[in-house]
Amino acid sequence: MFDRVIWIVLDSVGIGEMPDAAAYGDAGSDTLGNIALRRPLRLPNLCRLGLGNIKHMEGLPPAAEPAGSFGRCALRSPGKDTTTGHWEMAGIQLEKPFPLYPHGFPREILDEFERRIARHTLGNKAASGTEIIEELGVEHMRTGSPIVYTSADSVFQVAAHEEVIPLWELYKICETARALLRGPYEVGRVIARPFIGSPGSFTRTPNRKDYAVPPPRGMLLDVLEEHGVAVHSVGKIFEVFLGRGIRDYSKTKNNADGMAHTLEAMRRFDAGLIFVNLVDFDQQYGHRNDVEGYAAALEQFDGWLPDFFAEEQDGDLAILTADHGCDPTTPSTDHSREYVPLLVSGPRARRGVNLGVRSSLSDIGQTVAQNFGAKIANGTTFLPEII
Repeated sequence: MFDRVIWIVLDSVGIGEMPDAAAYGDAGSDTLGNIALRRPLRLPNLCRLGLGNIKHMEGLPPAAEPAGSFGRCALRSPGKDTTTGHWEMAGIQLEKPFPLYPHGFPREILDEFERRIARHTLGNKAASGTEIIEELGVEHMRTGSPIVYTSADSVFQVAAHEEVIPLWELYKICETARALLRGPYEVGRVIARPFIGSPGSFTRTPNRKDYAVPPPRGMLLDVLEEHGVAVHSVGKIFEVFLGRGIRDYSKTKNNADGMAHTLEAMRRFDAGLIFVNLVDFDQQYGHRNDVEGYAAALEQFDGWLPDFFAEEQDGDLAILTADHGCDPTTPSTDHSREYVPLLVSGPRARRGVNLGVRSSLSDIGQTVAQNFGAKIANGTTFLPEII
């Protein structure tokens, strides 16, 4: 029905607390709405699509005649992390959340991990990635012990200086952690976090590598592959889904790089699915409570949209959404349990349709599946509403 779908996940750009937000400590969270209250947002292209029609937000007016269709999606699965959000988009709905370790990992896990890698570790706590390498980087360089830490997400992260522990060994260390973290300890991702530099000026490198839990079979990208649909991913989509069903992919350094790679993919592939994650909203600004940085990143994306629309083909469908929230205006630096925006547009798509409150992110995946003649286990398609 649409020859090509370009699906862009604005990582953590939530649009208001879900009914169960208080149970997650997120009462009052509203990533977009609260940023708009703190600092005027200039998002004319998103508002033209219908962003301001989803709900009232200061300075983001509803369009009288939206150029797209609009709504918002709830996260049906428990949790509020990257893996949960992306998996649910692909039709995987969890019964229980991935485990979190706000006070560090249990000693029995760390002892066995150290035994297997033949090195002691430093850290073992929840921390900001940039702050923990400043705190423990010198000790790491002196001892050769990798830095282990987690975050508000379900992750086991290992930081190491590339001149102390070479990349090949750091990756092997993370593979060891991934093999160890099974059963009740099965975190969503193990992440290699290499850095370089000297004390006082450590810098993380782009050689990050994620080791995700294998998604269950039958999710969207598996089904599209079975139907011969080409999938190209941009950003961390490849890592989240372990490359399953993805024929071609582009790694990215930041949002600007991701947007450039998206345009490049649109010029190279004229059919199938282009699946994009733009991570800076979350990684650079949400977790650091950087309201100005977050706002500027939103405006940068909005300013890029005319270039995106210029590359659109007649048979394209564009889907803009998010995977969870990460409100930078609250005291927490954690993700937030929020609805996510849904904006759908294309030269042949209906305009101005209120898609309402979708009960699951899987509705997006089901819509994409139906467009390509397929079906996934969960989700209610909205394809008939936009044709």
